[in-house]
Parts: sequence; C-alpha cells; structure tokens
Amino acid sequence: MNRKRALVSDTFKVKKRKTGSEKFGVVDDHGDGQGDIKSTIMDLMTLFPRKLFNDAVPQIVLKHQLYSIHDKTMVDKEVNKLRESGSLLMFQLGFDAEAFGLVFASDYKAKVLAGEEGKVTRATVEKFLEKVVSKCTDLSFSKDKMLREFLFTDSEITQLVKSGVLTVRDAGSWWLSIPNTGKFIKYFIQGRKAVLGMVKKSKYGEVLKDDLEQRRTTSHVKFHIKYHISDIVGAELVESVPTTSGTLLRYVDS
Repeated sequence: MNRKRALVSDTFKVKKRKTGSEKFGVVDDHGDGQGDIKSTIMDLMTLFPRKLFNDAVPQIVLKHQLYSIHDKTMVDKEVNKLRESGSLLMFQLGFDAEAFGLVFASDYKAKVLAGEEGKVTRATVEKFLEKVVSKCTDLSFSKDKMLREFLFTDSEITQLVKSGVLTVRDAGSWWLSIPNTGKFIKYFIQGRKAVLGMVKKSKYGEVLKDDLEQRRTTSHVKFHIKYHISDIVGAELVESVPTTSGTLLRYVDS
C-alpha cells in the first residue's frame, strides 16, 4: 500500500483519509452513533490538561483523533449533527488545513466570558456569542456577513479580533477562534513531534501501543501520551497493525 504523505513542515500534516473501517482498531459504529461519538469526545477531553493553561482554555479534541477509534464517515456525520444541535463547536486551528478542533459550546462560552470579565469588550463578545456562535455553524465569516447579516460594526469586529473569538483569515474575512490557544498549539505540535519520534526511534520503527502508553516522556510532552497517540493514529502518521501481542504502531516513512 502506497502511503506517501508529507508531515507538516513534514511532521504536522493530517493525511487525507479513506472512508471505511480498513484500519485496525476502528469501531464499526451501529445504533446511537451520536452518543458513541459524544462519549468518545468526552473521554478524550479527560486527557486534556486544563491546569497547564490555568483553566483558561476549553477542553479541545481534534476531529481526526476520533478517526483512531471510529469510522471516519460516522465521525463526520455525527460531529455535524452535534454541531447543528448547538452542543459542539468546530474550529480551524491554523497550523494545518486539516486540523479541526472540537469544543463543547457550553465550555467555550464559559471560558470566553470568564476571560472578558471586567473588559470593555465584554458586551460585544456577549452579542457575538448569542447572535453568531449560538445560531451559526460557519467556521469563518466575511465582512459583508458580519456587517449585513449579524449587524456588527467595524469597531465591534475589531473588538472581537482583540478578544480572540475571531482571527484574521484573509483580507475581509475571519475564522471563528478560541482565545488563548497559542500555547495549546505550541505544546500540541511539540508533543506530537516527540511522541512520533519515540515510534520512529524504536526498533524497526515499530512499538506496541500498550508499551508506548507506559513509556516515560520528556518535558516536551505536556499532554497525556494517550492524547498524542490518538492524534498520530487518527492523522495516519503511524499505521495501526493487529498482532497477537496487541496493536502495533508502525512509523510511516515519507
């Protein structure tokens, strides 16, 4: 199987995936898929180190991490349902076009409002959360839409960018964003590179998943190692191979 791909800056790019359950460890979802996906998101969020960010950042799961556990088609379908119901928000994280962060709406709003306490921008941010975040599933917004549909002024848009709930996409448009995620992205990329390196440096570039989970990590890995394992498996930066000893993770050379 030809699995050529480039890692972001050769190390951080999420691979375009095939649909179906061809990969070992993928759950063939039946029944209440939405409940299964939501439960998996909640489980992965327990691995998110809130104290590392002084509890100022909502718990973030990357969409492709779910692909390490569930069928991709099911994930995409059920994530969309959760977004349409208003319980889940999705964000383009910026370090890779295929990296989408998932956050529960209630957690996002609580963290954003806590960060706006006592600031002159709070009223504008509250308006944004109510008129836009609660009613729209778009990942980005044009200036025309912000002005004409949501009735924000240029000054208010500037306040939203300053508050971190919008970030510039290009001239005249903005991504919906999570405030204070710079440190998250830095630590996530740093940890991914370190854990991927652990697999690469293992004998033959292979290691049992259970063994990797038990390994001591360096100071470069700030998150739980299982958080990074679900990332590199879901992003197809390693192969998951069934063996009699358990799941084998194999480094995929570019």
